[in-house]
Amino acid sequence: MARKRRSEEVKQGSPEWMSTYGDMVTLLLCFFVLLFSMSQIDVAKFSAFISSFDGGIGVLDSGNSITPERKLGGGVEQLPNLDEYFAETMEGTSDAYAQEIKEIAEEIKEHIQKNGVAPKVDIDYNDIYIRLNFLDGVFFDTGKAILKPEAMEVLDVIADPLIKHEQYRIKIEGHTDNRPIRTAQYPSNWYLSSARAIAVAEYYINEKGFNPRRISADGFGEYAPIATNDTPEGQAKNRRVEIKIVNEALDLQKLDDLLDQKRGEQDGKE
Repeated sequence: MARKRRSEEVKQGSPEWMSTYGDMVTLLLCFFVLLFSMSQIDVAKFSAFISSFDGGIGVLDSGNSITPERKLGGGVEQLPNLDEYFAETMEGTSDAYAQEIKEIAEEIKEHIQKNGVAPKVDIDYNDIYIRLNFLDGVFFDTGKAILKPEAMEVLDVIADPLIKHEQYRIKIEGHTDNRPIRTAQYPSNWYLSSARAIAVAEYYINEKGFNPRRISADGFGEYAPIATNDTPEGQAKNRRVEIKIVNEALDLQKLDDLLDQKRGEQDGKE
């Protein structure tokens, strides 16, 4: 006689492990919400973090259930009145940055005048950065990217006030006039201007102990002139090395867009 097969009882609902997993995830969420509620928000970094979600990691735009003024980016709903809070806080923060930049610029001016290198450096500043413009012939011989001894003396003087402001990034830019160069070492002005910027950056890192994370080097070739290339005087102004000193917090707030806006304002005034 054939045995009757016993029907296996199928458990209903989700697997047992899923309930434990769900409890654990909920507890972790509560834990991080508590940490967030007790923390102090760095407005600049938090704003940059939220902006990174816009259109990223698969977060899609939501439907009409969330109005545009309530969305912080990519369909993420914001806290009540957070936009007003950011606007008020960043207004005061930007003013504080501008004041700090002004004080550091005045400190550098006083320092270079005291040490006798002021005639070799043109310094100006705005709300975003401090710019040090080293005039033609101060750092390099024509067609070369090897620092001259007098260039090292100037860089040594300027290093003293820069190295102590660790929250500021140092952007070094090389520029040339429009006369072409074509050598085995420097096939174009791009190569020459980049090599000059890198030479200054390496000197600060290797000889003066600057943190490499603070420094970047860019070569603009002849494509960012500040004067006409039709005269020898204008060409001399365009052959230059610039050092821009930028607050790292501003760097997180799309610094390149701010710099372009500032350049546009300056071009309009000229």
